[in-house]
Amino acid sequence: MRVVAVGGGHGTAVSLRALRRQCDDVTGVVSVADDGGSSGRLRAMLDVAAVGDLRKCLVALADPQNPLAQSFEHRFSVGELSGHTVGNLLLVGLIDATGSLEESVRAVAQVMGVTGTIVPASCEGVVLVASTEEGDTRGQTEVMKSSTIRRIAVEPANAAAPMVAVEAIERADLVLIGPGSLFTSVLAACVVPGITQALAGTRARKVYVANLRPQVPETAGFSLQDHVDALVRHGVVPDVVLVDGRSDYAVGACSLTVRVADLSGRNGLVHDVQKLGEAVVAEVRR
Repeated sequence: MRVVAVGGGHGTAVSLRALRRQCDDVTGVVSVADDGGSSGRLRAMLDVAAVGDLRKCLVALADPQNPLAQSFEHRFSVGELSGHTVGNLLLVGLIDATGSLEESVRAVAQVMGVTGTIVPASCEGVVLVASTEEGDTRGQTEVMKSSTIRRIAVEPANAAAPMVAVEAIERADLVLIGPGSLFTSVLAACVVPGITQALAGTRARKVYVANLRPQVPETAGFSLQDHVDALVRHGVVPDVVLVDGRSDYAVGACSLTVRVADLSGRNGLVHDVQKLGEAVVAEVRR
């Protein structure tokens, strides 16, 4: 079974951990639009793509016994390196040495024993731009502060998607969209033009995993239908929505098919890896 997870941040990393337990062909298509934290500092200093979300997703599919994988998330706490992770520094160092974001990710994946494929949603770093009621807002960290986002896009507008990402989506049996911050993680990957076109053209079953709670202020007050409407407005049309039974999103009308299941961990704050993986497999078998 060929499955692709599209998005960014912790949400897509959780999806990938769930998928690797159930599927033998897993690809993560990951946003590189971040401009905050360590990624943002390195991006401003070296003019490279954001690598933080790629780092998280590489770890999700890496061999847990691999020494590099075990240290990849280590974050320095002193001196000029304070706040930076081993993984971020290694990835940007490889970008500087090879001149290629894709090649850097492939090289790291190989030495970390990654099962599956991690690929950036765009061949270069992009800037997230949002149209809001207050006007246009640029940069992920600024966009995520808005509660009136109407539409987002990336700059440059003609940013190319890697062929590996496009082909993976086109040949997939299932594409998992989310969970994660709707505009600044999930759609940040989906609105890269080549990714949008691939999602529209694939025959794969497209499953949107709803968040467990609102992302404040980004989606404060959103219903499940509001999330779906935002996806559709950006050319992303899921076939089905997976919703945790304890989430407020489990109630209320939705124009798409909704599957309500037990998807969250004991504290109800994060998706449970095993439960999510089983729910995804069930969708493929329907």
